[in-house]
Amino acid sequence: MKVFTTDRIRNVVLLGHGGCGKTSLAEAMAYTAGVTKRLGVVSEGNTISDYDKEEQKRLFSIHTSVIPIIWNDIKINLLDTPGYFDFVGEVEEAASAADAAIIIVSGRAGIETGTKKAWELCEKYKLPRMIFVTDMDIDSASYRQVVEDLQTLYGKKIAPFHLPIRENGQFVGYVNVIQQKAKRWNDKGGVDKVDVPDYSMENLGICREALLEAVAETSEEFMDRYFNGDEFSEDEIRQALHVNVIDGSIIPVLMGSNTMARGMYTLLSDIVKYLPSPEKRKCAGINTKTNEVFEADYNFAKPKSAYVFKTIVDPYIGKYSLIKVNSGVLKTDDVLYNFHRDTEEKIGKLYVICGNKVEEVPELHAGDIGALAKLTNTLTTDSLSTKNNPIAYIRANIPKPYVSMRYKAKNKGDEDKISQAIQKLLMEDLTLRHVNDSENGQTLLYGMGSQHLEIISSFLLEKYKVEIELMRPKVAFKETLRKKSDVEYKYKKQSGGHGQYGHVKMTFEPSGDLETPYVFEQCVVGGAVPKNFFPAVEKGIAESVKKGPLAAYPVCGVKAVLYDGSYHPVDSSEMAFKVATQQAFKKGFLEASPILLEPIASLKVVVPDEYTGDIMGDLNKRRGRVMGMNPTENGYQEIVADIPYLELYGYNTALRSMTSGSGDFSYEFARYEQAPEDIAKAQIESRASKIVEIEE
Repeated sequence: MKVFTTDRIRNVVLLGHGGCGKTSLAEAMAYTAGVTKRLGVVSEGNTISDYDKEEQKRLFSIHTSVIPIIWNDIKINLLDTPGYFDFVGEVEEAASAADAAIIIVSGRAGIETGTKKAWELCEKYKLPRMIFVTDMDIDSASYRQVVEDLQTLYGKKIAPFHLPIRENGQFVGYVNVIQQKAKRWNDKGGVDKVDVPDYSMENLGICREALLEAVAETSEEFMDRYFNGDEFSEDEIRQALHVNVIDGSIIPVLMGSNTMARGMYTLLSDIVKYLPSPEKRKCAGINTKTNEVFEADYNFAKPKSAYVFKTIVDPYIGKYSLIKVNSGVLKTDDVLYNFHRDTEEKIGKLYVICGNKVEEVPELHAGDIGALAKLTNTLTTDSLSTKNNPIAYIRANIPKPYVSMRYKAKNKGDEDKISQAIQKLLMEDLTLRHVNDSENGQTLLYGMGSQHLEIISSFLLEKYKVEIELMRPKVAFKETLRKKSDVEYKYKKQSGGHGQYGHVKMTFEPSGDLETPYVFEQCVVGGAVPKNFFPAVEKGIAESVKKGPLAAYPVCGVKAVLYDGSYHPVDSSEMAFKVATQQAFKKGFLEASPILLEPIASLKVVVPDEYTGDIMGDLNKRRGRVMGMNPTENGYQEIVADIPYLELYGYNTALRSMTSGSGDFSYEFARYEQAPEDIAKAQIESRASKIVEIEE
C-alpha cells in the first residue's frame, strides 16, 4: 500500500448496537471500493472484519478490526467495533484512535440502547459523526421513523441527506435531499437520474425541512433567512455542512443496504467530503522532560510520537501493536522511547493491517494508523516518542470488569500453560483481570459479563489448546464470636520413651477489631507455662484462625488470653502446647456464641430514570439496602446500595435484562456483617466436609 500524507487520511470508527450491521457495512464499503472481489457475509463467516474463528462461530464481532479503504485517493481507516456490551473495551480503544464516527442504526430495529451508548461515546471523545441507516432493502424498515426518533433525542442538528425510493417492496433508489433529485440503480451497478416519485414528495418535504433547520441553526444570518422564508442554495448548504459536520453541530443521516451494497458510493464520498482529516483535529500530550504540554496535532513536521491503542497477540502470527501516529513521520528501523516502561524499542518494519492481513509500508505519516511487530515491552495505551522528546499521552479510559468466575484446569498439569496463555490474553484485552484469591483457595477471572468469560474460555481452548472449567466464585465469609468463653485443654500422649504434654487454660472473647484475625495476650503467673512455650501457643492460635471450627472459613476479631496451665519437665514440647491450644481454640470458639460474617459491597447502579423502580425492587429481593439516589447527566440516576457479595452473582445479566442493556454497575468492598440465620445454616451445612478434613 502506498504512503498517505495527513490531509489524505480519514480515521472513522463504526459504532452501534449489536447486530445493527457494522461488519456488513464495512464489508460493503470495502467491496464497493475494490478492496475485495466478492461481498462477504457475516452468516457465512467470510467477512474481512470477523476473521477470528470464535467470531465466525458466534456470528458477531469480538475484536476491533482495521480496514483501510482507498476512495478518491483518500485513505479511510475503518475501525469496525463490536456492538455487544461485553466488549466495550475494544470500542473504547477504537474510539480513542478515531477522528470521526459513523453510528449505524438498523432501519428495521430503530434506535436501540447501543445507538445511545455510541452517541455518548462520540460526545466523550468529541467525535464528529454521521448516522447510517441500514436494512433499507427490508420492507419493514422505516427511514422516516429513525430520523424522527433521532430528532426527538438529539434535536435539530439531525440532517437527513437521503431518503429511500421503494417500489413493490423493493429498494430501487434514493432521493438526494440537498439536490432534491432522485436516482435509481441500474443493472450495471450504476445509477440513472430520474424524477422524484410523487409518493416520495411528502417525505422529501419532511427531510428537506429537517436539513434546512440543521443548516439554519449554524449561524444567526442563516437563522434569520430561514425564518424569512429564504431558500438556501446548494453551495450554501454544502459550505455549512463542510464546517459544521466537523464541529458536531450538524449530524448527517444517510441510508442504504449493506447486503446489496447500495448507498456505499454516497457514504464513501460523504466521508471524504465532510469528515475531518487528522490535521483538523487536536492532539496533545505532556513532554515528560520539561513537564510542558506537547501540541502534537498530527503535525508531520514535529518530533515523532505515537500512541498504542490496541494489541493483537496470536500464537501463530505473534504480537502486533496497533498505533496511531500523533506527530512526525515514522520510518522503518526507527528507535522509539516508551516513557511508561522507560525503555527504547527498535520498531523494525512498519505495517498496515487489513482484517488479519498485514502489508509492509516504508513510512507512516502523522494521523495514520498502522502496526508494529514484536515490541518487547510496549503494551496497550503506552506512548512512543523519541528519547530527546519523551511524550506521554492520556491513556484511554478502559472500563473496569466486575463480573467474576472461578476457574480450574480440566486436565491436571495444564496450570502453567493456562497461566501463560492468560497472560497473553491480558495483553490483548484490558477488560480482563486475573486474581489469585489465596485466602479462599481460588483463582478468578474478571470480565465485562458472563459471555465475555465464556469466550475467554473458548479462546484458551481454540488458540492455546488448554481447557478450563468456569464455576461460581466462592464468597469470602468469615467467622467470629460474640461472647466470652473460658476453657482448658490438656494434651497428653504416652507412647514409649518421651511422651507429649501440654496444658493450657484460656479465655476467648471478641477483640472489637474485625480487620485483624486475632489478638494474643498472656497473663500467666508463677511459671505455670514457661515463657519459651508462649510462641507455640500463639502459633496454635495463628493456625486455628485460618479455618474456623464453624464452617472452615477464616476467623477474625478474636482476643485469646492464656492465663494458666501446666507443663511436664520432660514431656512438654512446642508441638504439644500448639496442639493443646488448637483444641482449646476449637472448644472455646464454639462455646462463645460463634457467628458467620458475610462481606457487604457498596454498589452503584447507573440507569435511565425510567428503570429506577425496577432496580430498587430487584435490590430488595437481593437483600440490598438502598442508601440513596443521585441524578447524573443524560437523564440517568445513580442508585447507591449496600448488598451482600453472595447476591451479586448473576447481577450483570439481570441488570442488562431489566434495562435493555442501558444500565451499568460498579462496587467495592464495604465491611463484614452478620449473615442471616438461613444463609449461615446453608453455608455451615454445605461446608461440613471441610470441618471433617480439618479434624482429620
